[in-house]
Amino acid sequence: MKLKEEFYQGTNVVEIARNLIGKGLFTRKKKVVTGGMIVETEAYSWKERGCHAFNARKTDRNAIMFEAGGHAYVYLCYGIHHLFNVVTNVPGTADAVLIRALEPLEGIEEMKKRRGSLASPFHLTSGPGKLSKALGIDRSFNGKYLLNDEVWIEDLGKKIAKIDIEASPRIGIDYAGEDALLPWRFTLKKNLWVSRRP
Repeated sequence: MKLKEEFYQGTNVVEIARNLIGKGLFTRKKKVVTGGMIVETEAYSWKERGCHAFNARKTDRNAIMFEAGGHAYVYLCYGIHHLFNVVTNVPGTADAVLIRALEPLEGIEEMKKRRGSLASPFHLTSGPGKLSKALGIDRSFNGKYLLNDEVWIEDLGKKIAKIDIEASPRIGIDYAGEDALLPWRFTLKKNLWVSRRP
């Protein structure tokens, strides 16, 4: 069952990032469904320096972050990797969750075609750029509504105990100063698809 708007429009982005662990992210392209279980996330809030919308700064790139929770925010990182984020909170409040890694569940052969030759099978979706390429996500997904049928997140019926989720600092945001130390990255313990061990 797809997650409802109410899930995305909660006001605590850190809690939402934690609760996304164990949910399923899927895309449908040319009738082919690909996706898997979310095993790593990072929370971003306009109140901290790691966020593209820090201090409520709105740009052409991050404008979708100011819309109602339940939309996709996809941006290009280093001119190479498309990164998939889930917009949260209410209109006008720019919070989002970066989906960093998936455990593949559906359409694995199609994902392998999109990714090409891999040094390890765990490289298929063990990072934000990797999972976007595997799922066929690019900038055209920016602004997509997550309750439609092109990209969505669903409850897989898995009960993930809080003790099985690790919190650690986010990756690659040293520019954020003290905010880089916030324990806003969440990973599923001992999962082989996590991008980097906490």
